[in-house]
Amino acid sequence: MNRILAIARKELLHVLRDPRSLMVALVMPLAMILLYGRAIDMELRELPIAVLDLDCSAEARRLVEGISAGGFIVVAERLADRSRVEPGFRSGRFRAALVIPAGFGADLAGGSSPVQLLVDGADAATAATVAAYMERAVSQANRRMVPAGGRRTAALLDAELRVWFNPQLESAHFIVPGLVAIVLVMICALLTSIAVVREKETGTLEQILTAPVNSWQLILGKIQPYLLIGAVDTALILAAGVLFFDVPMRGSWLALTGYTFIYLLIALGLGLLISAVTRTQQVAMFIALTVTLLPTLLLSGFIFAHAGMPWPLRALAQAIPATWYLRTIRGVMLVGENWHPLEGAVLLAMALGTIALAAALFKERLE
Repeated sequence: MNRILAIARKELLHVLRDPRSLMVALVMPLAMILLYGRAIDMELRELPIAVLDLDCSAEARRLVEGISAGGFIVVAERLADRSRVEPGFRSGRFRAALVIPAGFGADLAGGSSPVQLLVDGADAATAATVAAYMERAVSQANRRMVPAGGRRTAALLDAELRVWFNPQLESAHFIVPGLVAIVLVMICALLTSIAVVREKETGTLEQILTAPVNSWQLILGKIQPYLLIGAVDTALILAAGVLFFDVPMRGSWLALTGYTFIYLLIALGLGLLISAVTRTQQVAMFIALTVTLLPTLLLSGFIFAHAGMPWPLRALAQAIPATWYLRTIRGVMLVGENWHPLEGAVLLAMALGTIALAAALFKERLE
């Protein structure tokens, strides 16, 4: 243990004495959260919804068919009762629920009938898109119900919109947790990728090899300072999100800490993998940015919804750690759901796999 701590102390001194590393580790995450928290706004194309039809009339069926006819909204599930709405939101099976009350057809024939739309506001862009589309769908339905050449002063179909988890539809509530995933994997993998390569370039790796440490001790000592830096980055981003953007925390900080710790191990393992197969810091930095930033931005679900992707890209997205971490951090912070067994198991398997592979490759290089 003393050997691991000695290596960790040496690596921490390297970082503290390098202003560029400190700038990348601490200033860049804070700048990104302040910049992109205001600049990025999301728009989705496919919207899975659930339908709770308590009337089961021909008018209700025509309403549902009219809403889903264009393919912009897809009916993902039919609900039997209202109690199934919130579990569906928490599990992510659908983003909104259309509630058609009993007597809808009869009330509509008599002049006016209400329907209710429940929207998962944890995804602000989706909620805003669903609300806008439903307003247009209601308007079109009302026009179809007016006789040719007739005029009606009151709407036949009255849609009541209710947003769950994010009533004000604040985009920052959706974006800030996503930025945590992007910044952590990028910064941690970038810093760790150059940790070993720097030793190769400066010639100090040979000095370390003369010390009585094995590959596992060396790797554990190397990642400890960057694990600490990742924890500081996480605290900075979440503090900025809460203080500047009023992002809520509805779940458990302890649960979020556990998922984030596993995610940090994955990022550090990726960095060590890169450092084990590269010889210069420039190449290591380029590879680290390429394999972390672009896939996380484009395929993790941060910008583009998986529902709108072709199946090969959806399959590829499942191999990206941020895909699973985004579900957990948004679920914990915005929905208040602390228990994500599938996501946690996948992240843990990825962490153990990347670190074990990094240790094996590094040991091979040393030998």
